[in-house]
Amino acid sequence: MREIIPGWLWIANSRAANDISSVLSVGVKAVIDLAIEEPVIVYPRDIIYCRLPLVDGEGNSPKLINMAIDLAATCLTDRIRLLIRCSAGMSRSPLIAAAAIARARQIPLEEALTEVAKGAPHDISPGLWVEVEQALQLRTSLR
Repeated sequence: MREIIPGWLWIANSRAANDISSVLSVGVKAVIDLAIEEPVIVYPRDIIYCRLPLVDGEGNSPKLINMAIDLAATCLTDRIRLLIRCSAGMSRSPLIAAAAIARARQIPLEEALTEVAKGAPHDISPGLWVEVEQALQLRTSLR
């Protein structure tokens, strides 16, 4: 599990997210699960758990991508301690975390991703990057 915004936002791979006691020990109150290929994690019932399964590449629904970004951005702006999980913790999780930061702070996605990826391994899928960029642009143009 890697802390992105101290005390408020973490990203994790499946192994770390399955360590429920570690997740709870940092005060996480909400989990966004993006790992389509992984089984559901059963957290205690007072934890918000939302499964929004994304493919690590092209072929995702723009509505599902926006739902993941919106939920994460809402958690950030409402100060709800959030963990975003995908299989390896190197593509979907950091990209959706960056998109949520970009949306919440109204900054460019590239700037937010630089913050999220700082000093940590990452491997963003080019296809997913394009879909997330399009989702952010679409939402912005509708406002």
